[in-house]
Amino acid sequence: MSGHSKWDTIKHKKAINDAKKGKSFSKISAEISHAAKQGGGDPNMNPTLRMYVDKARSMSFPMDKIEKAIEKGVGGGSDGTSYEEITYEGFGPCGIQLIVDTLTDNKNRTVADLRKLFEEIGGTMGTNGSVSWNFDTKGYIQIQCGHLEKSPKYGEPDIFVEDNSEEVMLEIMDMDGVLDIEETEVDGQKGFDIYTQYNKLGEIRDAINDKHYVMKELEIIKEAKMPKELSEEDTQKAREAIERLEDNDDVQNVWTDLA
Repeated sequence: MSGHSKWDTIKHKKAINDAKKGKSFSKISAEISHAAKQGGGDPNMNPTLRMYVDKARSMSFPMDKIEKAIEKGVGGGSDGTSYEEITYEGFGPCGIQLIVDTLTDNKNRTVADLRKLFEEIGGTMGTNGSVSWNFDTKGYIQIQCGHLEKSPKYGEPDIFVEDNSEEVMLEIMDMDGVLDIEETEVDGQKGFDIYTQYNKLGEIRDAINDKHYVMKELEIIKEAKMPKELSEEDTQKAREAIERLEDNDDVQNVWTDLA
């Protein structure tokens, strides 16, 4: 285990604007549809879908819209919309390196919008490999040290039951592909940030799901090997540029080498 919060550092590098992203129903709807397409429309059998459904409900996303997003993902939607994951690379102001992960139903629109955005922020889009050589790709999972039990009263939320954190840590450390574990606090409960080999993320997700621990986050992350130091003024300019990219509805994540 490391002695600092790597995830906090990665979030800082991403310069994620949680308030803006949390309000974007179109993004969470696309994530739900894509998860349903990839793993089926039953949240009880598809932990990734369940995580996005829980996230949507925490944002007060209407249940009927969640159901429509799931239906669209499994092929029941009337408009035939299909989402595709595409990653773009490029350079921002002050020469920062950028990797932009998108989830889109129209890649021609997305690449045109991103090319224009890169120009507006004083950067340029690059070719595949132009900056990704400087990034390590890993899996990331955040869990609470506990599980949910059905409420004895019908219609009431499930009850969180805390598990022994040391036992949870030992179980996870023994899973093949786990690179690092860090203690954290998740919604007022003990939890762990878990970093994995990227190609083992699905297996570890399933193993954690089998143990019924509450999963709060799940994604592929990209961490710069050689972070770039900028002045305070240039750092602010770079962060504003990253937020411009994140505001695009098709953009799911922006990764940068900004220190």
